[in-house]
Amino acid sequence: MITNTMRGFVAAALTALPLLGTLPSAQAVGMTAAAPVSFDSAPGAARAPLALSEAVARMPVAVEQREGYKRSLYKHWNKGLNVTDGCDTRREVILSESVEAPQVTAGCKLTGGSWTSAYDGVTVTDAGGLDVDHMVPLAEIHDSGGYAWDAARREAYANDQGSPVTLIAVTAKSNRSKADKDPAQWLPPTEDYRCQYAADWTATKLRWGLSADEDEREALLTLAGDCPTTTVVYETVP
Repeated sequence: MITNTMRGFVAAALTALPLLGTLPSAQAVGMTAAAPVSFDSAPGAARAPLALSEAVARMPVAVEQREGYKRSLYKHWNKGLNVTDGCDTRREVILSESVEAPQVTAGCKLTGGSWTSAYDGVTVTDAGGLDVDHMVPLAEIHDSGGYAWDAARREAYANDQGSPVTLIAVTAKSNRSKADKDPAQWLPPTEDYRCQYAADWTATKLRWGLSADEDEREALLTLAGDCPTTTVVYETVP
């Protein structure tokens, strides 16, 4: 199974600072038809911390394309990082984010333990009350360039534990409230978490080479102005 220590090691490597920064002058970015996004950095290259506004400016702006989306296109949950432990990706994330570790029995059944849901600040003492949310929802991934991905890449995103921010364990209620909304449409009820949320959202989109629509971009830039000390660190995937 994946431990807090292991996930913490990944977090330290990719997000040495709480992900976000100050607002420089906005770059004018024209709306274009949605298209697969590419970046000039080599896959896997780690970036230095960026101000949130600078990180947001690195995302191309494009009209979203929902055509052809089906949740089943993004296979989840797979066998996780340790295929021999009996825990799928969902349970590995839940285990890694526990404040108090639960007991784990055959079939990766979780008993006891406690978690803090970052979205709404609620303490959860039953793993059954948790959802594992994709920081950038699967429908939003599809809209922002995922429609051009093959099945292997879609599954890779849907189960991404190579970044500590792609997947997050939160209350089912807060996850259902968020649904497939972007930051222009929904922000976590816990206001103290919003800077981190905007940073994690931006880092995830940059990691996977995705675009933003104009409303989403403006919402993130507004948050950047409210989060002057927050930075973004990410690592691109091949």
